[in-house]
Amino acid sequence: MKITFRVAMTLALLLAAGGYYAGQRHAPHEAASAPAERKVLYWYDPMVPGQRFDKPGRSPFMDMDLVPRYVDEEDETAGVGISTDRQQNLGMKTARAERRELVSPFTAFATIAADERSVTVVSAPAAGVVTKLYVRAPLQQVKAGEALVQLWIPQWTQAQQEYLAVRALGDTALTAAARERLKLQFMPEEVIRVLERSGKPQTSLILRAEQAGYVAKLDVREGAQVAAMTALFEMARLDPVWLVVDYPQSQAQVLSIGSEMVATSESFPGMRFHGRVSELLPQIDIATRTLKARILVDNPQQQLKPGMFLTVSRAQSVAQAPVLAVPEEAVIDTGGSKRLLLASGNGYFQPVNVETGLTAQGWTEIRSGVQEGDEVVTSGQFLIDSEASLRSALPEVTK
Repeated sequence: MKITFRVAMTLALLLAAGGYYAGQRHAPHEAASAPAERKVLYWYDPMVPGQRFDKPGRSPFMDMDLVPRYVDEEDETAGVGISTDRQQNLGMKTARAERRELVSPFTAFATIAADERSVTVVSAPAAGVVTKLYVRAPLQQVKAGEALVQLWIPQWTQAQQEYLAVRALGDTALTAAARERLKLQFMPEEVIRVLERSGKPQTSLILRAEQAGYVAKLDVREGAQVAAMTALFEMARLDPVWLVVDYPQSQAQVLSIGSEMVATSESFPGMRFHGRVSELLPQIDIATRTLKARILVDNPQQQLKPGMFLTVSRAQSVAQAPVLAVPEEAVIDTGGSKRLLLASGNGYFQPVNVETGLTAQGWTEIRSGVQEGDEVVTSGQFLIDSEASLRSALPEVTK
């Protein structure tokens, strides 16, 4: 009995020792194979990243569960980490910075005005009386050579009688001198010839339009007495005309003297009026903060009238050297600076300050800050940038 009891005790001790050894042998392996639990910093709503919560639950802002923010996601050097699923939920899109030819478009409204270089003044050559007006209202159109006004100039009578007397003497030199004195009194050549043919003083004078156009200003009426060189009419032409364009100062570099322009009007569907920039006016309009340019437009059919509105655009694009550009919507304008969000890989995004240039055709020139081929965020970048700023997860970007 004693032997049997000792054997049983020995077997029990051996089994216990074996179990302890096996447990010690497998315990490290089981501990190593157990996954480490990720530590949560806080929970938040991706749509309102600035608000943090200390426990999970439903978002008070959106109909969705709060999302955990883990410790291992807080990598300041890598930027903001966004999982693939979350990128899809935010509708994030990226595009590559590439070189493109950007041409700044130009479209503006313009107003037709008379070409003031063609404006002429019809004045009385001598003191007299207006006996008849052929043009009685401003803005009346006239043809070249059409009669405008008839004047009675009695002071020409004595000078013409003296000329006839000298001419009757037959002295060529004296006749030439007397004829010259008539011209010095602003007597037209046709009046002198009528005087020579008829031998009678000519005191009636009809003034005619030298060119086709319209009466821009009328300053006389029938029966009025006028002094010498008094302005009677102001005449303007309709071919060519000025197209006065108002455009923002941000497009000051787009137009230059000689630029070819095309104008269209709703009054003449399908018609295009061509012209060139003749002047860039040096003064800005204080009320509208716009610049003005004058475009000289041919108007042979006189379809364009002063005061009409037209739409003006560039006739052709000016070739430009390719520049590094990104989609326009990728640029975040904070007021004090402009920046982009770069996709640095593995779901991380970093902000970079950039210097921008021309914006055209939906692309913005980037003069510094990124390189060709860099991936930039074009959609959802405002949420990421807001989250980064509110969480202070990203270091402050300095120029």
